[in-house]
Formats: sequence, structure tokens, C-alpha cells
Amino acid sequence: MRFVCFILYFIEFFYICSVTDNSYTCYMITHLKKLIYGFLLFFSTQTTYAQLGFSHEIGAFVGAVAFQSDFGVRHNFDTNSGNTGIALGVVHYLNFAYRSDCNCYTTDTYFNDHFKLRSEISWNKTSLEHFGEWVDDDRTSENADKLRAHTGEAQNLDIGMQLEYFPRSIRAFSAGAYSFAPFAAAGVHYVSFNPSVETSYGDGNILNNNNFYNGWDQVSDGDPFVSDESGSTWSVVASVGTRYKLTLLSDLFVELRWQYYFDDFIDGLNHKMPSNKAKDWNLWLNFGYIYYID
Repeated sequence: MRFVCFILYFIEFFYICSVTDNSYTCYMITHLKKLIYGFLLFFSTQTTYAQLGFSHEIGAFVGAVAFQSDFGVRHNFDTNSGNTGIALGVVHYLNFAYRSDCNCYTTDTYFNDHFKLRSEISWNKTSLEHFGEWVDDDRTSENADKLRAHTGEAQNLDIGMQLEYFPRSIRAFSAGAYSFAPFAAAGVHYVSFNPSVETSYGDGNILNNNNFYNGWDQVSDGDPFVSDESGSTWSVVASVGTRYKLTLLSDLFVELRWQYYFDDFIDGLNHKMPSNKAKDWNLWLNFGYIYYID
């Protein structure tokens, strides 16, 4: 129950922090309940597992994200380094190797000794702008000015699960037999996204296509190619990392995570030019702390 309260306080914090000019952002209003209900449904499942004797771990992390979107030039260093942001999250683990009801190890199976189930609520935010050859200083065209004037922001709230695989024994690591426990993981996240779009070109109206790069409008077929509407989607995540045994009941961890979204308006931009070959995706580098609660 303490973990539930911790998670809900985390969500409430970002709900309060989303107040802008005394009005709540649309995505927090429309999707926060879905995230809470989803988490409570998941936690009821975790409680069932707890009754079977599995132990629990909780933690938190901070990190950096490199957002790969329709802003800038693909495979461009300035784009990759410039469109970066921050990430925060809280995590919960089911540890199958140890029983909380008897303070003893579970049945010695390969799955119990090499897998953990992770649940997570996280938030990330990235400021976006166009980098690369099309906005170089020697570019003086109208389109170059439009690209320079166009900025955005991607802000996402995630809830999800992933299965983590530890090649080395979880039991041995928990007992302090070695200091590092590398892992690989894969899972699914539900994402509530809230992009923002701005331009300082022309009249500054984001509904006026003349304020944006001409090529996007020419291939749009009348469909919108910029949008600041909030929404929700699913994503897949995959990560690699390692834990470091800090004390008998606590670990530090670092992970590199790839996240692919099933929507291309996460960044508020979705044009139909040939260069738009994939939906938005994100690269996370997280540093965290984990505590074994039972």
C-alpha cells in the first residue's frame, strides 16, 4: 500500500506541475484517469503475486532522453545532441527468487533465478528544433527561415511493464557474491503524449500552413502535418543495463533504453515527405536506485 501511495503522489506531482496560466493541460485531464486505473489494475495483479510469496523492490531513476523525431536531419549529430531532454520515473520489481512470506528462497528454477518483472511510471520532456544543413547560416531562403522559426516540445507520461533477464544468478547477486548484475529487457508502455508547437514566422499561427516549410504542405493532401493535440498510444521498449550492489538491500542501476512509439505526432510534427521513414522514437539513458522492501 505504501508503494501505491508513492506512485499516486508521483502522478499528482506532475499533474500539479502541468498547470500553465492557471489552466490544466489537456492531456493530463483526459488521460490521467486511464493511467491511474491501469496502474491500480496492475497493482491488484501484483498483490496476487505477492500472496504467492514473491518479494518486492521499489526504486526511482533520473535520466536523459535523445528524441528522434521529424525535427532536424536524420543521422545528424547536431540533431541527435540538440534535441535532448530529461526523464524521471519510479519503478517496482517482482523478485521471483525470494519469498517474502517466509524470508526464504523460492523453488530453484532457471526462470526464478534469472528474471524479474518490472513495472514503471515515468515522464520525459524534450525541447525540439531543427538542426542540420537546411538551417545552416548560409541558407537564406524562405524555407530555411521557416524551419528556424519552428520549435516544439514533446512531453510524455508512460506506464508500462517489461521483463528483465539477468544472465548471472539473481540469488548470488542478492547475497553479494558479485558486485555487478547485467541485464537485458523488453516490454510495452502505454503513453499519454502532450506536444506543443510554436513558430515565430509570419503571424505565428500554427494553423496557418504558410508559416511552415512549404514542402510539408505540398505533400499533405490536405491532412494536418503539425498538431499540438494531446493523445495516447502504445510503445515498445527494449533496454540493456547493469545493477551494482550497493548494500544487501539496495542497488544502483544504469540502463540504455530504446522506445518506439506507434504514433508519429508525439513531437507535434508528421509530414509525408520521403524523409519521414519511421514513427517517432526515443533513446533513454537512466541512472537509478532500487531498495528491497521485503
